Amino acid sequence: QSFKLLGFLDVKSVPCARESVLYGSLGSFVVGLGHFLATSRVRRSCDFAVGGFICTMLGYWFYCRYNLAHHRIQQRMLKEGMRNKILFEGSSLDPERKQTGNERSDS
Repeated sequence: QSFKLLGFLDVKSVPCARESVLYGSLGSFVVGLGHFLATSRVRRSCDFAVGGFICTMLGYWFYCRYNLAHHRIQQRMLKEGMRNKILFEGSSLDPERKQTGNERSDS
């Protein structure tokens, strides 16, 4: 069972969508309540709450997606490094292998 926000954003399967909506609703509550306590204007506070929801949700969405992409790049680099380590381990191309005088003169 999936929950679609606005009919197209599947909150359950899209990475960062659930957290963005939750943080957006918290931001909406904080901004709306803060504005109401400061001004006592209900309608204007609701407008600020909607704006707070949008800003908080989009801000966290971009932050989360950036971190997700950064982690995927690091994971890909680590995976390739492990593959190269296994491939070159013990050979003359192994950077961690100590080279003797005979091997240096050969290359």
